[in-house]
Amino acid sequence: MTDAEAQLYKDLAALGVAYKVYEHPAVFTVAESSAHNDVIPGAHTKNLFLKDKAGDYYLVTVPADARVDLKALPAAVGCGRVSFGKAEDMERLLGITPGSVTALAAINDTADAVRFVLDESLSTAELINCHPLRNSATLGLAPDDLVRALTFWRHPPLIKSIPLLESA
Repeated sequence: MTDAEAQLYKDLAALGVAYKVYEHPAVFTVAESSAHNDVIPGAHTKNLFLKDKAGDYYLVTVPADARVDLKALPAAVGCGRVSFGKAEDMERLLGITPGSVTALAAINDTADAVRFVLDESLSTAELINCHPLRNSATLGLAPDDLVRALTFWRHPPLIKSIPLLESA
C-alpha cells in the first residue's frame, strides 16, 4: 500500500465514512473491470481526465457504461471545448496513472488544479465504486460520503447531468 492510499483510508476513517474494499487483478479498462462487477454491489464508474481550451483540468465521473458527448459537455459544466488530458499531467496533478483514474485522487491534488464533476445519476445510487488510487482494487462507498470526502480535500464536486451520446 502506498503512503497516499494509507492517507486515503485514514481520511475516510476520520470522516466516519463507511466503505468496503474489493481486491481483484489489475484492470485497465471499463471492459476489463466489468468481469468483477457481478460480485461488487453498487454503481460502477468511468472517469474522464479532460483539459479545456483554457488549460483547465477536469475529472468527470460517470456510470461505467456511459458514452459522454464531449461536444456537449462544456455547456453542461461551464468550460471551454475539451480534449483528453495527457497521462503525464494526470500523474503530475493527481498522482495516478491511466487505468487507476478515480475521483478519490482528489486527495493528491494539493495544487487544486483539477475540477471534479460527478454525474447526477450517481448521486442517487446506493453505492459508488471507485479505485482506491490503484487499479487492483475497488472501493465502494455512499455517494454522500464521496462528496463529503471530496469536499474535505477542497474539491467539492460539481454535480451535473452529463450529456451522453445515444447508444449505437
